[in-house]
Formats: sequence, structure tokens, C-alpha cells
Amino acid sequence: MLQTKEKKKREKYDVVSNIIIIVFALLNLFPLYWLFTSSLKNSSDVIKMPPDWWPKTFSFSNYVDVFNNQPALRWTLNSLFVAGVSTILVVIASSMAAYAFSKLNFFGKNMLFVVFISSLMVPKEVMIVPLFRITQDLGMVNSLWGMIWPNVATAFGVFLLKGFFDSVPDALREAARIDGAGEMRTFLQILLPIVKPGIGALFILNFVQVWNDYLWQLVIGQDKNVKTLMVGIATLMQDLNPNFAYKMAGATVAAVPMLLIFLLFQRYFTRGIAGGAVKE
Repeated sequence: MLQTKEKKKREKYDVVSNIIIIVFALLNLFPLYWLFTSSLKNSSDVIKMPPDWWPKTFSFSNYVDVFNNQPALRWTLNSLFVAGVSTILVVIASSMAAYAFSKLNFFGKNMLFVVFISSLMVPKEVMIVPLFRITQDLGMVNSLWGMIWPNVATAFGVFLLKGFFDSVPDALREAARIDGAGEMRTFLQILLPIVKPGIGALFILNFVQVWNDYLWQLVIGQDKNVKTLMVGIATLMQDLNPNFAYKMAGATVAAVPMLLIFLLFQRYFTRGIAGGAVKE
């Protein structure tokens, strides 16, 4: 009898919880819905009050104008190149550094790790001037590589992946060494596949961060053909007589790649966040 009451109570709780989750999910999706539907309207309909919650007429002319009147395709390819290459390099560098901090023994390891992680407290805006001077001396101003290299050395990636490497038993590494595997083989073929969920989570987080890195890309990419999508779309907002539907179409184009990346790596992201919370 008590079990039946507990079961019914739990079922009611699950129903209420699911309803609340669905409501909040719809609220979070509403900005995307409004962005996409506004991109299919005329400019006057976007700012109309009261607003039309559903477009009366669908028009893709705003998207056509974005790609015809602006080098939006070039901006998109630039953003994909910068975010993709930066993220791949971050994953390589962070996984190797995290493995060293987690599994190798060397003098001053703990102190060096504390100093390294302390850099997370320094905002990137503080380093803009010295970073720009270094990039300028290397001749990478107004180039995509100038946007990529400053994003490679990230303490967050090392901190995230170190937690995953710490959760791998040392006995596994010792067994590999007994079987004759070298350090690099142990890292690449044994431990790295185990921390794949963490790598997936880092890939998504870093890709989104670099994709949205407006300030640094604005400073480095001064030529119109070197601009990334975020910077290029922002320039559309500077018109004296703005076409709001035109801007919405540009913002939608900028949002689509991030959504695709998240959908492709969603299972790794979920497993990575859940796995990072479990420590043995």
C-alpha cells in the first residue's frame, strides 16, 4: 500500500518536473524562433508593435541579399577555419599538457599547475595590447593565423582534461608500460580514447568560444576579406538606415554552424560533463 502511494507520488512528481522542463526549454528556444522568423519578414514587420508572432509572408530575399551584397560566404569560411583549426590545436595541446600534469612526475609540477591555472583569473582584455604587439612583430596582423595562435594555449582546456586523466587508474598506465608501450603510445592508444568524452566537451566549448571571440578578431582582421562572420555581421549594424530583417538573416547565418557543431558533438558533451563530475 505504501509502495503504491510512493509510486503514484513519484509519478506525479515526474509529470510536474517534465512540464516545468518543457516550459523552460520552450522559453530558451524562443529567441532562436524569433531570430529565424524575423529573418523571413520585411524590415518594417520586425519592429512592428504589436509584433506578428508568425510571418504573414515568407521571403528568403534577406539571405540572398546578405550573400550577394556582402562577402558573407567568405566570412563564414574564415570563421569555420579559425574556430576549427584553433579548436583542433587546443585539443592537441591541452590533452598533452593535461596528461603530463596528471600522470607524469617532474620537479615543481603542482606549483606550475597552480600558476598555469591562475591565468584563468586574468581577463583576455588585459592582454589585448601585448598580444597585438607580439602578433604584429610576427607579421600576423590582418591574417587568419593571427586570430588562431593566441587561442591555442588555454588553461581551461588543461584544467578540464586533467580531471578526466585523473579519473583513469594509474594501474592501466603501468600495465601498458609492462607490456612494452612507450609514453607516447600509452598516451595516444590507451588513455586518450578513454577521455574522449572530455575531448568532445572541450571541442564544443572551445569552438563556440572562438566563434564568438569578437574583440580579438576585430582587432586583428582589419581587411574586409579577412573578417570573420561575427565581425562582418556586426558591421551590418552600423548602417544609418538599418534593415532589421537583413540583420536578422545575418545573425541566423552566424548561429547555424554553432547549432550544428553542438548537435554533432552533443553525446560527447553530455557524457563529458557527466563524467567530469565523477571522481574515483
